[in-house]
Amino acid sequence: METDDDALQTSCCDARWSQQLSGLPPRLLQRLMPFQREGVEFALSRNGRCMIADEMGLGKTVQAIAVAYAYRQEWPLLVVVPSSLKYPWIEELERWIPELQPGDICLVENKSHIMGISSSKVTVLGYGLLTTDARPLVEALTRQRFAVVVVDESHYLKSRNAARTKILVPLIQSATRSILLTGTPALGRPEELFMQIDALYPRRFGTWTDYAKKYCNAHYRYFGTRRQWDCRGASNLEELHQRLSQIMIRRLKADVLSQLPPKTRQRIPFDLPKEAAKEASASFAEWERLMKGLGSGVTTTDNPFTQVMGLVTQMYKQTAVAKAGAVKDYIKMMLEAEQLKLLVFAHHLTMLQACTEAVIEAKVGYIRIDGSVPSSERIQLVHKFQSDPETRVAVLSIQAAGQGLTFTAASHVVFAELYWNPGHMKQAEDRAHRIGQTSSVNVHYLIAKGTFDTIMWSMLNRKETVTGSTLNGRKEYLKADEGDKDKWDFLNFADAWTPSEMVLPLEGNSKEDVFFTHFEREKQHDIRSFFSPSASKEKKRKREQGEETSPSVCMETSVQQAHEKSQDQTHATPDRDFSPQLKRLRTPKSRSAGNQSSPRSLFLRSAPRTLPEPKEAWSCEACTYSNSSLLPYCEMCEGPRSSSSSIKPDCRAESCLSSPADANGDDEDDGGDDASPAQLIYPGLQFCASQYTDRIYVYTKDGAPLNLSFIPLDIKLTNWDDLPEAFSRCRENRIQVLRFVQEWSSLAAMKQKLLQRSGLLCHSPTLGLQQLAATQRPHSSTKRYLGRDEVAQASLSKARKEGGQVRLVTKENVFTKRRSGSSQTLPAAERQDKQPCKAEEEQPSSESSYLQAVDSHGVPLCLSCQEACPTSGGAWDTRFCCQRCQEEFQLRSSQTYMRSRVLEAEQGVCQHCGLHAHELFLKVRDAPPSQRKEMLENTWLAQLSLKQLNEMIRAPVEGHFWQVDHIRPVYKGGGQCSLDNLQTLCTVCHRSRTARQARERSQMRKSVKASKVASDITRFFIRK
Repeated sequence: METDDDALQTSCCDARWSQQLSGLPPRLLQRLMPFQREGVEFALSRNGRCMIADEMGLGKTVQAIAVAYAYRQEWPLLVVVPSSLKYPWIEELERWIPELQPGDICLVENKSHIMGISSSKVTVLGYGLLTTDARPLVEALTRQRFAVVVVDESHYLKSRNAARTKILVPLIQSATRSILLTGTPALGRPEELFMQIDALYPRRFGTWTDYAKKYCNAHYRYFGTRRQWDCRGASNLEELHQRLSQIMIRRLKADVLSQLPPKTRQRIPFDLPKEAAKEASASFAEWERLMKGLGSGVTTTDNPFTQVMGLVTQMYKQTAVAKAGAVKDYIKMMLEAEQLKLLVFAHHLTMLQACTEAVIEAKVGYIRIDGSVPSSERIQLVHKFQSDPETRVAVLSIQAAGQGLTFTAASHVVFAELYWNPGHMKQAEDRAHRIGQTSSVNVHYLIAKGTFDTIMWSMLNRKETVTGSTLNGRKEYLKADEGDKDKWDFLNFADAWTPSEMVLPLEGNSKEDVFFTHFEREKQHDIRSFFSPSASKEKKRKREQGEETSPSVCMETSVQQAHEKSQDQTHATPDRDFSPQLKRLRTPKSRSAGNQSSPRSLFLRSAPRTLPEPKEAWSCEACTYSNSSLLPYCEMCEGPRSSSSSIKPDCRAESCLSSPADANGDDEDDGGDDASPAQLIYPGLQFCASQYTDRIYVYTKDGAPLNLSFIPLDIKLTNWDDLPEAFSRCRENRIQVLRFVQEWSSLAAMKQKLLQRSGLLCHSPTLGLQQLAATQRPHSSTKRYLGRDEVAQASLSKARKEGGQVRLVTKENVFTKRRSGSSQTLPAAERQDKQPCKAEEEQPSSESSYLQAVDSHGVPLCLSCQEACPTSGGAWDTRFCCQRCQEEFQLRSSQTYMRSRVLEAEQGVCQHCGLHAHELFLKVRDAPPSQRKEMLENTWLAQLSLKQLNEMIRAPVEGHFWQVDHIRPVYKGGGQCSLDNLQTLCTVCHRSRTARQARERSQMRKSVKASKVASDITRFFIRK
C-alpha cells in the first residue's frame, strides 16, 4: 500500500513538473535536450534549491535559465557570474526569455552602480565586485530581497574566509530558490564543497568542524615546532558522494552525448637543455633536500612551512621561463599545419609573452585574453576567433579565460604550463570540447623533465582521484598517453629563452636595428631622396607634362601599387591590413571561406569604372534595394547577390514590396501574403535596442511589447529564425524590419551605442537620434574637462538659490568613521566668502571629493543636473540622482573614463581613415621590441615623426596610436560633451586635424585683432 502511495505521489509530482515545463517559452523548451530537461526537473523537484554540476560544455546555463523562468512570478532574479561571463549571460537571457525587455536587466558594472538594482527584474553581477569595500552595493543587494538566485561557477565560493563568500552566502540562504552551477564543484579537495553545500542547505552536513573531521581527514600537522590544522585530506568519499547526490545532479559527456567527438589527452615530456634548466634544476634539488629534512624531522629554520612555500612559488616561475623556448618551438611546429586552430593556455605573464612571440614569429593571426582585457572586449575576441578563419591561435590565461567561454572552432588545446588544480585544467580543456564541437579535440600537455612540472603532474593526478571519487563515485585520473617521441625530439635542443624587456630604457641603447634612424628611406625626409627621385615621382612628372590618362586607369594603377606595397606587409600583420592606402569602398565578404576573393580582386572591384547604363535590375533579398544587373552585391546593404534574386525592370516600388514568396513565385498557390490568419499586420512598428547586446526589440505603434527580438546581422544574412512567420513572410511587417536594419547598419558605431544606452523606442534610428538630440540639455563649454572648482561653484550657487547648504562628500566617508568635519554641512551664506579652492585644501589628497548642494529640506542635489537625489545610503552614494547623470558626469570629468567608453563603442577604429589603431597597438605591445620596427614601418602611422615612432617602439601606449577627438572642437564650445561629440582618430589623422584647427584659431585671432584696430574696407565700396 505504501508503494502505491509513493507511486501516486511521484506521478503527481511528475505532472506538476511537466506543467511547469510546459509554461516555458516554446523556443527554450525545444532547445532543451533530454538530459537537460531531466536536470530542470531535478531542480524543480528540489523546490529550486540544488546544484547542477554537469561536466563542462553540457549546457548548464540554459538549464538554469529554464529553472529561473519557471519561478518568474517570484522574481527579482540575481545572477552572479565571473566577470568574463557577464555579457554572455545577458545574451543568453535575452535569447531565451522573450518577455525580458531592455530595461528589465541591470548589469552592475562597478561598486557604485546600484541605482538600477531596485527597478530591474534581473540583476547580473560579477564576483570581482564583492569585496570588503563594497558596502553600498551589498546594502542595495540586501534591500532588493532576491527570491531567485543563480550562481554560475559556484566553486568561487570554496574559501570560507574570502570576502565574496561572506557576502554571497547570506544572499543565497535568504533566497527562496537558489541554483548553483559548476562543472567542477571541488577543484581538488572535499573541503572546497562545504560552503556551497552550506549555502544551499545550512547545517545539513553539520558544522565546518564536523564536516572537516568526517570528510576531509582533518588533523594537526607539524612543520618543525609549528602546529597547523590540516583539512586538505579526504575520507569517507563514498558516503559523501551518496549524500551529495541528494542535492546535486551531475552528468558526464561520455554518458549523455555519445555523438560528441572524442577528447584525447597526450603528454609531451621532453628534456631541457642544460643552459635553460640551470636555475630550475638547482631549485628542484634544493626542494628535494628540504623535503628530506622535513621527513626526518631535521629543520634548519624556525618556519620551514614558509620556506617550502616560497621555494615552490620560485620553482613554478623558473619552470615557466626554462621551458618557454621549447614551448615556442612546439607552437611553431603545430602552426605548420594549414587551417589548424588551437588554444594555448598558460599562467605566468612570462609564458604568455613567449607564446605570443611564437605566434607573431609564425606570422599567424591570433587573439590574446589575460587579466588585463576588459570583460566587454573578451566576448568580441571570442567571436573573432570563432568566425575569422585567419585568426588561428588563442593565447589564453588559465584563470582569465579558462571557464565559461566557447572556443569550439579549435581542434587542439596546448597547455604550456600546468596549474594547481585538475578542475581548472579540465575547465580549460572543455573550452573546445563542448556542445557545438564537430571534430575531435586533442589536448597536449608540455611537461619538462627534471623540473617542477613532474611534481605538478603527479599532484594533479592525486587530486583527480579524490574529486573523481567524490563527484562521480569512481576513481579517475588525467589519462594522457605518451605519443610518438620522434615528433617532439627537437624540443630537447630548443634554445634558451629569456624574457625581453617590453619597455626599453630612455638612453644608452645603441641598437640601430631596433629604432628608426634619420636615414630610413621613405619613412623620414632623407636629403638624398631629392637627388634620386623615385619611379612614382617620374610618372607623376610625366603626367604633369601633358600625358593624358583616364581616371579609371589612374585609380586602378594606384590601387595596384598600394596592393603591391601591401603584399610585402602581409607577413607582419596577416589578419589585418594596417598599410597606408587609399580609402576603399567596402565590399561584401563571402560567406564561405573557400570562395574568398583575393585581395587584388577586392582592390580592383572597389575601383570606379565606366559602366554602361544597366537596362535591368535585381532586388536584394535582405533590404529590397534595386541594384544593377552587373553588380554581384547589393549597393545599399552590401549583401551578396543570391541565385534566387529575380531580375526585373528597374521599378523601385515593386522591388521594395517584394517578399520571399514573390521571389520564389509561390504566392500564387498560397493566395497571397494575407491568406494565412497567423500572418498579422503590425502598422507603425517601433523598435528598441538592447543596452548590452546587439539585439533589437519589437513593439507595436502604441509601445506595447510584442515579446520579439532579433539581431540585425541575422536579418542582413536573411536569417529570420528569431521572428515568427508574420514578419518573415508578411510584406508590410518585413519591409518595416528591413528598413530599420538598413538604417541601423548605416549608423556609426557611436550613434548605435547612444541609442542602446538611451533605451528609446523609435520607428527608425534616425528619428531616435533626433529625439535624443532634442531631449539633451543645451551645453557649451570651452574647457575640455569638468573640474572640481566648477562643481563647487555650481553647488554654492544652487545652495544660495535654494536657501540650502553645501557639504563636502568624500569617498572615504563610506568605509571609515566620519570625522566631524569630513561631511560637515555649512550654510551657503557662511561659505559665500570662501573660495572653492579652500574646500579642496580641506579634502584628503588620496581620494576624490566634491562640494555638493543640499536643499532646505536636507535633500542632496545631483552634482550633474542639480536635481534631488535619493536619500538612502551614505554621502558618497547620493551624489547623483540617476545612473545616466553619473555616467555623464564621469564622461565630462575623467579622461580615462571617456577613452574607455569611446573604445567600447568604436573599438579603436579611426573614423577618418579606417585604421584599426587599437588592434595595431595591441600587436605592437605584445611583440618583442626587435620586431616592433618592422610592424610599424608597414603601417599608416609610419609617416609620424622619428621621435614618435621610436617612442612607440620603446614603450608603446594607447595614446601613441589613437586619440579621442571632439567633433565640435573645444574652442567652439564642444568641451565637456557627451558621447555624440566624440570620435576615434588615429595619431596621423588627429595630428592633421589638430593642425588644421590651429590654423583656423590663428586666423580667428588675427581677425579679432584686426577688427579692433581697423574698420572694414568693404564699406567704402557700398553705395549708400
